[in-house]
Amino acid sequence: MLAARRHPEWIKVRAPGSAQYLETKALLRELKLHTVCEEACCPNIGECFFHRVATFMLMGDVCTRNCPYCAVAHGKAKPLDPEEPMRVARAAARLKLAHVVVTSVDRDDLADGGAAHFAATARAIKSLAPAARVEVLVPDFKGVAASVDTVVNAPIDVYNHNVETVPSLYRTARPGGRYERSLAVLERARREAARLGRPLFTKTGIMLGLGEKRGELLAVLRDLRAVECDILTLGQYLRPTKEHLPVARYLAPQEFDELKEAALALGFRHVESGPLVRSSYHAWKQVN
Repeated sequence: MLAARRHPEWIKVRAPGSAQYLETKALLRELKLHTVCEEACCPNIGECFFHRVATFMLMGDVCTRNCPYCAVAHGKAKPLDPEEPMRVARAAARLKLAHVVVTSVDRDDLADGGAAHFAATARAIKSLAPAARVEVLVPDFKGVAASVDTVVNAPIDVYNHNVETVPSLYRTARPGGRYERSLAVLERARREAARLGRPLFTKTGIMLGLGEKRGELLAVLRDLRAVECDILTLGQYLRPTKEHLPVARYLAPQEFDELKEAALALGFRHVESGPLVRSSYHAWKQVN
């Protein structure tokens, strides 16, 4: 795969440094919490921390998978910290968050993939910030339906699982994942929520610029609507280091606008599409 040589003009963000950014970062350190904002080198960290928004990353900062696009460290994970759910809840309450996003590293070493830990965190957040909406960005749990059900049965408002890319690129970009399994996870979450008779938004995200073809991408969007996925995020893949997958192409902002229109025409309730969009970017606005 040929790499795109340098970032275009529209891939630029200010270096973080506001007072709110520093205060948010200090609080996270005080409570010994990890965020995907920091671990995955998110370009929007300055904006989100300025608005006192962070995506909490559960179960440590070491992932049991090694996806070649991801900046999160991989290797042998540490045992779960049973106090972590309540620390996340305290952070959400002190930041006065109206919308809380929690994600995790992949924990294939755990029998349930960490589903019970997600559920405990959702319950803890609701205990200290009952008015806050809770969005979970979960792994695929190896497709285990019971793990999906455990999370859906917790007090969550948005069930987010990223398909990440088109099926033809899974072997290259996401060797530990399976495209059909990710679709099945989203479908299972929808069905379990319906069984419980309560509202739940399902959501997914896709990285662009890894070498996908437009026809492949549109096919994925149709597949997502077939499992009634509500919310979609589309963003530009940015190479974290030279050790990671190269960027095949930078999409122009106009292309993201066109893809947003195409996705909305398919029936998505909300589409966040742009070069710097990430899974939890403007998440607090997406369910309004």
